[in-house]
Formats: sequence, C-alpha cells, structure tokens
Amino acid sequence: MAAPRKSSWKYIGPGIVVAATGVGAGDLVATLIAGSNFGYTLLWAAVIGCLVKISLAEAAGRWHLSTGRTLFDGWASLGRWTSWFFVVYVVIWGFVYGAAAMSSSGLPLQALFPDVMDLKWWAILTGLVGLVFVWFNKYAVFEKVMTVLVGVMFVVTVYLAIRVTPNLGEAFAGLLPVLPDEKDSILNTLGLIGGVGGTITLAAYGYWVNAKGWTNTGWMKVMRLDNRVAYITTGIFVIAMLFVGAEILHSSNVAIASGDKGLIQLGDILEDEYGTATAKFFLIGFFATSFTSLIGVWHGVSLMFADFVERLRKDRAASAAQRTNPQNTTSDTPDITTPAPAPAPASGEEVASGAHEKSWPFRAYLLWLTFPPMILLFEGQPFRLIILYGVLGAAFLPFLALTLVWLLNSSRTPPEWRNGLLSNAMLTIAGLLFVVLCVKQIWDQPWADFF
Repeated sequence: MAAPRKSSWKYIGPGIVVAATGVGAGDLVATLIAGSNFGYTLLWAAVIGCLVKISLAEAAGRWHLSTGRTLFDGWASLGRWTSWFFVVYVVIWGFVYGAAAMSSSGLPLQALFPDVMDLKWWAILTGLVGLVFVWFNKYAVFEKVMTVLVGVMFVVTVYLAIRVTPNLGEAFAGLLPVLPDEKDSILNTLGLIGGVGGTITLAAYGYWVNAKGWTNTGWMKVMRLDNRVAYITTGIFVIAMLFVGAEILHSSNVAIASGDKGLIQLGDILEDEYGTATAKFFLIGFFATSFTSLIGVWHGVSLMFADFVERLRKDRAASAAQRTNPQNTTSDTPDITTPAPAPAPASGEEVASGAHEKSWPFRAYLLWLTFPPMILLFEGQPFRLIILYGVLGAAFLPFLALTLVWLLNSSRTPPEWRNGLLSNAMLTIAGLLFVVLCVKQIWDQPWADFF
C-alpha cells in the first residue's frame, strides 16, 4: 500500500475540472427556472443534488485509486453488455452533444458581438478552438485553463447573487425539505436533484484523477478533499443562480425559455434592471460556463473512449495468443513452458503517462465530437436521433450508479476500500433517483411519432 499523502489544497485540480464540465448552461437554466417557478422552496433539492454527485464521483475516484484500474476496465469485467452500452452511448450522445455544446458556447459570443457573424459560425469557431486546444495540450495545461474559467464563472455567479439582494430568511427556509404545491412537483424536484452538474463527466472524474498523476491509494485523502471542493463549487453556482431566478424572475412573474436561449433572455432582463455592464459581465460568465463544458467533454470523454479502444485491443491480443497456444506449453516437451507475455502496465498508470492523450482513438473521438455535429448546426437536429440521445443520456447515470455499487462491493476492490454503509446508501439512492428520472424521460418521449 502506498504511503498516504497529506490532504492539501495545493493538490486540488480534477475536482475543479469536473465541476466546470458538469455545470453547463442547461444546468444554470434549469436552476433559474426552478427559482422562477418556486422561489427558494427547492433550495434543499439543489443541495441534495450536490451530495448525491459527491458520492458518485468519490466512488469513481476510489475505484481508480484502490485498484489501479480504470472505470472502463471495471465495467468490462462485468460483461460484454457494458462495452456495447458504452460504445452506442458515446457515439450517439457525442454526435448530438457536440452540436449542443458548440451552439451553447457560440450564443453568448453572438450576444456580445452581435454584428460580427451568424450563430452557426460562432458555434463552429468555438468547436474548432476546443479541438485545437485539447489536441495540442496535455492535462496539466487543460487543468490550468479550466481553473481560470471556473474563477470567471465563480465571480460572475456570486456577483449576480449578491446584486439581486436575496432574501436570506426565505433562502434559509428553503433548506427545509418541502415540496411545492404544484402538479408534478415530485418529478420536478427529482429532476432538479438529478440535474445538478451530472453527466458522463462524473465517470470521467477518475480519469482526470489519474491524468493528474494520482494512481494509488496514497492519494485517497487528497482525492476526497478534491471531490468535496468540486461539489461545493457546483453548489455555489447552482444556489447563486437559484437566487437570481427567485429574485428577478419569480418576484416579477417573468418566464424564460428552457435551454440556452433562456440565458440570453436573462441577459436582456439584467440589462434593463442593472445596466449594460452587468449584462455583458453575465454573458462573459455564460461563455465561461458553456466553454468549460465543451473542452471538458472534448478531453474527458475522449480519454474514456481511448481507454475503451485500448481495452478492446488488449482483449483481442489476448484472445489471439490463447488461440495460437491454448495450453501455453509444447506437446513434446511438457516440462518446458512458453514464457507468458509481460503483464500490461496498470491502466491508471497509462492514463497518468499521457499516452492516451496522444493516441489515435483519443484524437479520433475528438474529431467525432467536432466535425460531424457541425451538420446539425446547418440542418437542424433529426427527430429520432434526439429521442435516442434523450433516452441514452437518461440511462447513463443509473448505469454508472448501479455498476459502481456492483464493483465496489465485490472482490474486484481491495477489502479496505470497498463501500461502507454510507457509500452504499448514497449510491443506491442515486441509482434509484436516476432510474425514476430515466423511466420518466423514456415515458415522455413521443414514441408514436418515432415509429
């Protein structure tokens, strides 16, 4: 066992990256709308959402550090079905998400510079900048840039929360778990809990932990501090935007559109209320929020895809070796054995070496996220593909939560790092929450039109 390192703020990094990537423009709009519809009533739900995600990211990081294996390596040990689910998910999800992320990053730029070019071209520009940045930089530079952009997000959201002068008495009352007296309030509440900064980036957290150079149990305390920082930061973003929604939208009965366009509307409202400078400051924060999600996915999910391909390659090599020499011995001289091939280095070490970031699967997936989605910017998003994207996206978090419960209670994890009672309870709650949201998402799809 590696000697434990002292938990220290100077090591913080992957947590900042996962917080920045996980909180996109869509999360901010959902929180704004929750504040707009229910005031401070659902503040407690936003806080619980952060606690649920802390447990998921901690479990992913603990798997990487305690086993020396990546999360995909763990999934592969559960059966081939995990590989099929993952590859279908990242192909379809990446295609649609690429267009959404570029469009979301282009919107605030078009609002800041309205007469320069059309939204489609701003979107394409942000995608290309993200591609070039991730292609030519390793994790260390990526983390520094993400930290700067998170700083911008933090200053903007906290400034806005203070500027709207929140009612602190009502805010504290909102920490009591009370459901709004509205139709579908339970599902709306569960949706807010499930939507606070959580996507495939929760699974990418373990990969960023390895990319930082943390590859063994000596880093466990550091990882846990880092993970708490991630979701405290996320919580501050979400609570700040709930304050803005409650004070500006709820109090004046103003409704905004769901999706990224809602943030543009909020910019216009801020300009009317507080002047042009505040509106432009907000748009800069909006860009930082969207662009960190873009480059975070470009880097993190490409790392996961590279690991998937590497695992596939090793499995095929092992199968070929087994077919060539199934007994690993010569029939004439049974006392002489063919030496076994040297074991491959631990997957976590491979990620830490930076080899994945320069590999062709990493770069192929980067290209997949960038260029094919540009078609959707011009053609619009195909109806059936959007339904599949919604269903797969809803299915991923139950898949993550329940496979982590499986892996971290089995002999695949060293006994001292297996789940305790609290971890099992939190991961089970997360799994059940996401199963309910997944069923709702599937139920709500217009399947009659799909067929």
